[in-house]
Amino acid sequence: MARLKVTQKKSTIGGSPNQRETMRSLGLKRIGDVVVKEDRPEIRGMVNTVSHLVHLEEVD
Repeated sequence: MARLKVTQKKSTIGGSPNQRETMRSLGLKRIGDVVVKEDRPEIRGMVNTVSHLVHLEEVD
């Protein structure tokens, strides 16, 4: 199954509470943090919510 590498590129300061909570749910706390998640619709939706704050790559 494909996996997604999500890297935080920008700060959540000034963002909405929903965006901050989504970043925490993804496991991202600070700029430069990287997490690898399974490619599932739930994760894609979370990444879509904060797409302006993260960089997304597909890995095997």
